[in-house]
Amino acid sequence: MTLFLKKCTKKPMKKRIAFQGELGAYSDLACRSAVPTYETLPCPSFDDVFAAVQNGKAELGMLPIENSVAGRVADVHYLLPNGGLKIIGEHYQPVIHHLLALPGAKLSDIQSVHSHVQALSQCRNWLRERGIKPMIKRDTAGSAADIVPLADKHIGAIASELAGKIYGLESLAVDIADRKNNTTRFLILASEQHKTEESDGPFMTTLLFRVRSVPAALYKALGGFATNGVNITKLESYLVDGRFTAAQFYLDVEGHPQDTPLRLALEELAFFAHEVKIMGTYPAHPFRKHA
Repeated sequence: MTLFLKKCTKKPMKKRIAFQGELGAYSDLACRSAVPTYETLPCPSFDDVFAAVQNGKAELGMLPIENSVAGRVADVHYLLPNGGLKIIGEHYQPVIHHLLALPGAKLSDIQSVHSHVQALSQCRNWLRERGIKPMIKRDTAGSAADIVPLADKHIGAIASELAGKIYGLESLAVDIADRKNNTTRFLILASEQHKTEESDGPFMTTLLFRVRSVPAALYKALGGFATNGVNITKLESYLVDGRFTAAQFYLDVEGHPQDTPLRLALEELAFFAHEVKIMGTYPAHPFRKHA
């Protein structure tokens, strides 16, 4: 756990961290893992997570940014630039799918399972080998909650172990994804950037920028990171303003803006790019050491 998160857990008053989904979702699990003394606040959409932090209903927000199997979470990239929040931490959450069912049901009883399309896709081969029919639903935790009133031992749900505990279901099989080491990276957001100290490091910095539509513009903009020895861990582009000629870039780099190498790289970036916006500087999660 990062030093920032350790400091959060020492506060006597119980605070809230908002996430998208229902109780028992993997985002809920990530919140409880990252800041266990915070109360989790489920929200219907990513927009509602931003709103909850902005209006004070929650002190923090937890948003998935990318998954090792499914890739990036596109909606979040569009919300970050204008969401008015700062990134103050990151969390890597293992995604371990459980086959949940009503108490007393056996694996041989299950004929169909409900879950989010991504979860079903990630368990496709496992389900096919057992002749279990996948049924697409809105999300994982919601699927677990929905099978309870059906009272049918032939119907299961793919969700987290936490969802099973919340809704009183039994886990008939654990870690059923076809590909192992499924992990989601989350960003922890707050209304203001938290003060960082040198002892909190190593650091990550996330920024957004645009470049002019001219030859080699991106090459020149990124040149300063190479010449100053700054490691870029993530670079993505996506269209903005409804035009195919306007692209915005999302960049994760190692380091703190006060460090000389990153400071010089950012100065060079500002010369070749425009609308450079630092979304946050935060302690690097320990998972990065083993990734």
